[in-house]
Amino acid sequence: MDENHGFDLGARLKALRESHNLSQRELAKRAGVSNAIISMIEQNRSSPSVGMLKKLLDGFPMSLAEFFADDLKPRPQIFFAATELIELAGGPVSYRQVGRDMSGKAIQLMHEHYQVGADTGAQMLSHEAEEGGVIIRGKLEVTVGDQVRVLGPGDAYYFDSRTPHRFRNVGAEECEVVTANSPPSF
Repeated sequence: MDENHGFDLGARLKALRESHNLSQRELAKRAGVSNAIISMIEQNRSSPSVGMLKKLLDGFPMSLAEFFADDLKPRPQIFFAATELIELAGGPVSYRQVGRDMSGKAIQLMHEHYQVGADTGAQMLSHEAEEGGVIIRGKLEVTVGDQVRVLGPGDAYYFDSRTPHRFRNVGAEECEVVTANSPPSF
């Protein structure tokens, strides 16, 4: 850590470089310095002068003020371990969402599990979106308006979610489905 009130200049530079998908070598080339210098700065083994830091930031481009601002946006999460999926509804029907914050997102992706006999309820669902899914395992009865179909592994559905709909596991084993809603509406 730097003595600048806990500000870690090296870690900030490295995060910025990585968020722009630049290698140390590429940033060094853009800034006209050796990649050894960038490595030492990122490891906090060397403190750059204001002029050197300005030269490095010109490679993005970014001002010194932006660099030192506290609100550098973190890189969006791309990969999610199974344990990182967010449970939206536990119990006989489990909806596990990929990602925590759906604000500003175009798609809501979920890994769903329906225990034997599980049902989304007699009250049909309806919301402003389009949705689709692929059955991975088990059997799922899908009702959309006046159409009803029992789907098995590899079968899929896609419909306008404003049409009242319902899902029910009519098989003898747990049903597993991967679904998407656009826009996120659940």
